[in-house]
Amino acid sequence: MSDIGFAAFDADNHYYEALDAFTRHADPKMAGRCVQWCDINGRKYHVVGGKISHAVSNATFDPIARPGALYDYFRGNPEGKTAAEFLKNRERIPDYYRSPDARLAIMDQQGLEKIWLYPTLGVLYEELLKNDIPAVCHTFTAFNRWAADDWGFAYKNRIYAAPYIAMADVHHAVQELEWALNLGTTTICMRPAAPTTIHGHISPFHPYFDPFWARVNEAGITVIAHCGDSGFYSAGYADDEFDAFEDDKPSIRTLRIERPAHDFFVSTIFDRLFVRFPNLRFASVENGSSFLPSLFHAIESALHKTPAYFRDHDPVETFKRHVWINPFWEDDPQAVIDQMGADRVIFGSDWPHVEGTEQPLDYARELQGMDEAIVRKVMHDNAEFLNTPQSA
Repeated sequence: MSDIGFAAFDADNHYYEALDAFTRHADPKMAGRCVQWCDINGRKYHVVGGKISHAVSNATFDPIARPGALYDYFRGNPEGKTAAEFLKNRERIPDYYRSPDARLAIMDQQGLEKIWLYPTLGVLYEELLKNDIPAVCHTFTAFNRWAADDWGFAYKNRIYAAPYIAMADVHHAVQELEWALNLGTTTICMRPAAPTTIHGHISPFHPYFDPFWARVNEAGITVIAHCGDSGFYSAGYADDEFDAFEDDKPSIRTLRIERPAHDFFVSTIFDRLFVRFPNLRFASVENGSSFLPSLFHAIESALHKTPAYFRDHDPVETFKRHVWINPFWEDDPQAVIDQMGADRVIFGSDWPHVEGTEQPLDYARELQGMDEAIVRKVMHDNAEFLNTPQSA
């Protein structure tokens, strides 16, 4: 673990959902349309909308692979191992993956002052239910009540478990937002995706959603666009239900990891979201940063072709003013700082997921040699600013 001289704010931590996370507050009459458990050959699986989900290899998370198990794999795999070989070493699930008090104790050992906390499974199931809008709404109402029970949204002002907002129905989204604001949330989490609504598949920044964005704008909280199942498919080039960590064959699926965030954030500019709602702040978390050059190229190209559309603002500067970026740990942080500015980059370890770092502050190695003031911004101050609601 690296000693940075202060306690950090980790903008990308995860819990592993309790076994009843999707069912504790769900109406049993809706069970067949939402999330259930089933046993197949002695192994438990989630059934989502009547279909078995293989989104993760073990939805009970017990036993679980260790944090950062794939670190060397993503660092370049110098020993040439398969992903499955890296994941062989498993342990019984520790309490700190499911208990806030146990999590606080491990945070103290890790040198973390505060964390933003996100779902593991919760970011994967909206897409699977998208053709049943009432089921989407019911599932995530129940899921958020479980999250409030087990984690809270500002536990001891150190653990901030963002409620998940499904965007399938604007009225439901507003209701969930109001409920979460009343419980003191400082952030909300959503997938970077165009949701399926009663009007079809539309941009999340379509005027249909203006009542929701108006309330977020007024509240001044931060919107976290966290990677998940955003509905991007491989068009036949790969099996989209294939587990990327069960086979060592390269797959075209890996090329679309950052595409949802690219299209999501380009659409904020093309749909003039920040012109309509100038107090909005977004953080892109666990989407990487290699999409940024293409994003800036798309925005600049649109500016050159349709200057009248952007006559009242500079779209590139608008993006940089309203969006913060959490790079993957294997990305070049200096390149992101050069593109966005040091005030717009936030540290996130993805702990305790296998793709992240073994310990959160291992990320500080990527910042070695940088000015101490920049390190503090990336590792603490920028997330602290985003965690503090800003009045409209």
